Amino acid sequence: MIEHISIKEVATCDEYGIQITGLKKVNFIYGANGSGKTTITKYLYNPNDAIFQKCALGWLDGMPIKALVYNKDFKDRNFGKGNIDGVFTLGQATKEQTEAIEKKSKQRQEIKEEGRKQKKSLEYLNNKLLELENDFKEEAWTEIYKKYETDYKEAFRGVMQKELFKNKLLDEFETNTSVLLSHDELREKANTVFGEAPAPMPPIKSIDFVRVVEIGEDSIWKKKLVGKADVEIGSLIQRLNLNDWVNEGREHLQGDATCPFCQQKTITENFRKQLEGYFDETFLKDTRLIKSYSEELSVCTENVLNVLQQIESAERANKNTKLDIETFSAYLKTLSSQFVSNKELSHSKVKEPSRSIELVSVNEQLVNIRELILIANSEIGKHNAIVANYTVERAELIKSIWKCIVEESRLRIQHFLKHQTGQQKGIAALTKRIDDRRLKFKALDDEIRMLNKNVTSIQPSVDEINKLLSSYGFQNFRIVPCKTMKNQYQVQREDGTLAESTLSEGEVTFITFLYFLQLAKGSTSEESITEERILVIDDPICSLDSNILFVVSSLLKEIIKKIKRCEGNIKQLILLTHNVYFHKEVSFIDGRTKECNETAFWILRKINNVSSIQSFEMKNPIQNSYELLWMELKNKNHNSGLTIQNTMRRIIENYFKILGKYGDDELIQKFTNHQEQEICRSMISWINDGSHSIPDDLFIERQSATVDKYFEVFKNIFVHTKHVEHYNMMMGAQSLN
Repeated sequence: MIEHISIKEVATCDEYGIQITGLKKVNFIYGANGSGKTTITKYLYNPNDAIFQKCALGWLDGMPIKALVYNKDFKDRNFGKGNIDGVFTLGQATKEQTEAIEKKSKQRQEIKEEGRKQKKSLEYLNNKLLELENDFKEEAWTEIYKKYETDYKEAFRGVMQKELFKNKLLDEFETNTSVLLSHDELREKANTVFGEAPAPMPPIKSIDFVRVVEIGEDSIWKKKLVGKADVEIGSLIQRLNLNDWVNEGREHLQGDATCPFCQQKTITENFRKQLEGYFDETFLKDTRLIKSYSEELSVCTENVLNVLQQIESAERANKNTKLDIETFSAYLKTLSSQFVSNKELSHSKVKEPSRSIELVSVNEQLVNIRELILIANSEIGKHNAIVANYTVERAELIKSIWKCIVEESRLRIQHFLKHQTGQQKGIAALTKRIDDRRLKFKALDDEIRMLNKNVTSIQPSVDEINKLLSSYGFQNFRIVPCKTMKNQYQVQREDGTLAESTLSEGEVTFITFLYFLQLAKGSTSEESITEERILVIDDPICSLDSNILFVVSSLLKEIIKKIKRCEGNIKQLILLTHNVYFHKEVSFIDGRTKECNETAFWILRKINNVSSIQSFEMKNPIQNSYELLWMELKNKNHNSGLTIQNTMRRIIENYFKILGKYGDDELIQKFTNHQEQEICRSMISWINDGSHSIPDDLFIERQSATVDKYFEVFKNIFVHTKHVEHYNMMMGAQSLN
């Protein structure tokens, strides 16, 4: 059953729309043409249409039911294509078959009703469980978290939100096996462990100085490199100690006989051979080695120095350094000086190979520096071990804190878990029963569909429609089977010709409505004739004669009675009409009952091209046409000002002219002075003009003030004709505002 309808941003409904709430089993919506009735029926027929994307339907227990809609579109769909789909009913079923279907349908309905109750019970249990969990969550937050928030803030990191804290508390209750400590012990440990967390430190890079020491300690540096003494020129060079001088000059010898020293042509071939003999291969090999060592030593010392300077810079900037930085810097300064000295000595050896030199030993400084680095790295290792242990200590402390909290709140947690488990078991059991009932419902539904398929027939629906047509004077046409198509029917004249194109609008309306009523009882499908459905009917008496109005209302009242008694598969009716007499007739219960708690009433209006709806709950706002005029007048704030003139004119005509035999002039003369008479004449002219024409723009702008002024004149007509009691009676009834 539909409980709520919201129509927004379509046709004459604005962004606020119309809200039809509190729908009952039987619902009457009265509204003038163009007020939005058809829009409502179109939406209920196809709520998934894109134009209704802002609209919404609210279903009882969230369970949708198929809506069968009668409106102009229904006529076009079913009587605008030549043939009519046959409607299957149980008319040909035997008594036993019908009783079997009715019995199973009743069982299915009982299962559905029980399922609806169980669904409500399940919703109730779920809400109670949610309420229980929310209460515990709030209690855990206020009684536990807030109490220890300051002392154990570090332990609560990551769960400083109500739901997370609750879940953590329950998880620790199930899994925490830590040793139980007192709050004093926990606070004391927290002061130490929850301080600033130490960070792990990388070890200091080690240095490789083996090659530097090896080169510096090589014997080549002490060796005096001179030529061979047994060469003729050799004794002279060695006696004069010109070995290095001659060796360097030798490098400048040209290809000619010019001496690089005196620039004379003194270099003979024999002299060249003596020089080559003096500086033999051994000499050349040793000098090349000296040069190579000098270059390699320069590179190695530079690399070692760069590494050590980087270490010094980094560790001096590290406030937590484990290196004896001052001693390290002193050693490094000495080492740097030694490297400079050795660089100069090695260069001198390259220039003067005959010199015997001894490089400064850097081994001691390098060993001292390496020892400082080893000591520092040892301390760093100890520090990192402490850091690793700190993480473990911190984790153990946090577990101990939660253990203490859990034990302190054990009774509270156990109480919650006991009730939570009970609720969850109840929900699980009820869910299983609902699932089992759903399977039983489907099995029964399949049985009923099969039984329906075996005993349904189209002919009873056709016979029923033809019987009603004949009973109410439609003798010149009837519904007959289509000769070319199975389960299709046509409207045929007595002479055998097809009548659809020659039917009057009233005849089409009546036969369409009778077809709709048969469809409400059956279906165009054999399997679905007993499906639950909602009837939505829009102005079924449009274009019908007045005597047919009572026929239609009588047929509908029978359906309404069954709906109220919960008989049959029609569960709800929404009827919309603009006809006062039909509304009054179809909504009439009996002479004694004025209201029914299964019936609801609305009036749909369109003001300034925007639809609005007013609920009257169980009270029927439509009594008779004259009372309706007064209701419209009392409801002037809900209606367009353009209708007020026509309403006043019709009231005066009905009460004074038709019943009281008063003319306009006689009413005017009832006023005592000329000024009041002119005002009355003006008002009568105004209402007569406004009920037969469209006011111009200027008149519309002054409409509000004009209505208020003439409303007072309207009342004074009753006062001066001594009928004010009638005015008070009609206006003093319960307001519809």
